[in-house]
Amino acid sequence: MIPNQWYAILSSSEVKKGTPVGVVRFGRRLVLWRDENGEVACLDGTCCHRGADLATGRVCEGHVCCPFHGLRYAADGHVVTIPANGRDAEVPENFLVRSWLAVDAFGFIWVFYGKPEDAPDDLPMFAEFRSGFPFAERSEVWNVHYSRAIENQLDVIHLPFVHPNTIGRGHKTLVNGPVTKWDADTLTFYVKNEPDRGQKPQTAEEIENWEQLNSLQYRVPNLWQNRISDDMRIMAAFAPIDEENTKIYLRFYQRKVNAPVLRELVCVAGNLANGVILHQDRRVVLTQRPKKTELQMGENLLRGDKPVIEFRARRDELKRAAE
Repeated sequence: MIPNQWYAILSSSEVKKGTPVGVVRFGRRLVLWRDENGEVACLDGTCCHRGADLATGRVCEGHVCCPFHGLRYAADGHVVTIPANGRDAEVPENFLVRSWLAVDAFGFIWVFYGKPEDAPDDLPMFAEFRSGFPFAERSEVWNVHYSRAIENQLDVIHLPFVHPNTIGRGHKTLVNGPVTKWDADTLTFYVKNEPDRGQKPQTAEEIENWEQLNSLQYRVPNLWQNRISDDMRIMAAFAPIDEENTKIYLRFYQRKVNAPVLRELVCVAGNLANGVILHQDRRVVLTQRPKKTELQMGENLLRGDKPVIEFRARRDELKRAAE
C-alpha cells in the first residue's frame, strides 16, 4: 500500500443508512455505517472486548453496537457505553478501536490510509467526473493484488492477444512509444499501435503529434480511466482487499445521450460491454505470478511496458517517502 493516500474503497450505494457494513480493505476487517445525518464512519471492525465482528451488529443513535455484549462505538473509535457496567458508568480509556477518516463523494466511499491529520482536503477523483457525467457501475473481486489489476489497464501490448475480437481487433501488434507524461499524481499515456509490416517501431521521441492520439490515465493511488472521447469514458477504481485480492469498480460514463431513460440504458449497455472486456483480461491476469508487483522483481520488461514501469517507479517512490 502507498501510505498517506485517499483510496476509493466502496461504492456509495453499498453503505446504507441504518445498517453497518463489513468489508476487508488494506488487509484489515473494517466496519462502515452512516450516522443520523448520513455521514459515513469507518472503524476497525473487531470489537476490543471479545473480538466479535462489529458489522454483524446494528446502528443505534448514530453509533455502531457490538452484537455480542452491546458495546456502543462512536465514529472516533471510542466505546461510549458498556451495558454490563451500567449506562452511566465511565468507560475505560483502553476501550477503543482504530478509526479511519472516511468521506462519501462522487459515488465512492473514500478512506484515508494514514493519520487523519495528514489527509489532504482534495480527493484524487478525475476532474471531469466530479459532476454532470452520468455513469453505470459494476464490480467484482479478482484474486490478485491491486498492483497487478492496475497494471493490466496500463498494458498497451496485450490488446491483440487478449482481446482479438473486441478492443484488440486489427492485429496491431507493433507498439510505437508509448508516450508517457506525469502531471503531479496523474500519469497520461498515449497509444500508437499498428499492424507489423516489417517496419521498425518508433520511440516515444519519434512520435509526432502524440497529443492527438488516444490516451489513458492512471491517478495515484488506485484510479484509472480510458479517455475514449470528451463525452465517453471508462473508469475504474481498484479497492485493495488484502495482499492477494482486489475489488474492481468499473464505470462507463457517457453524456452523448441525455434523454433521462435512454441515458441510463446507454450507460448500462456500455458497462455490459466493459464486462466482456474485463473478463477477457481476468482470464490471463489471474494466472500471473507473483500476485503482487514491485519495482525490482526479476521480470524482463519491454519498451512498450513504459506505463507499467512508470507506475512501479512512482509507487515505489511514494512508499519510500512515507517510511
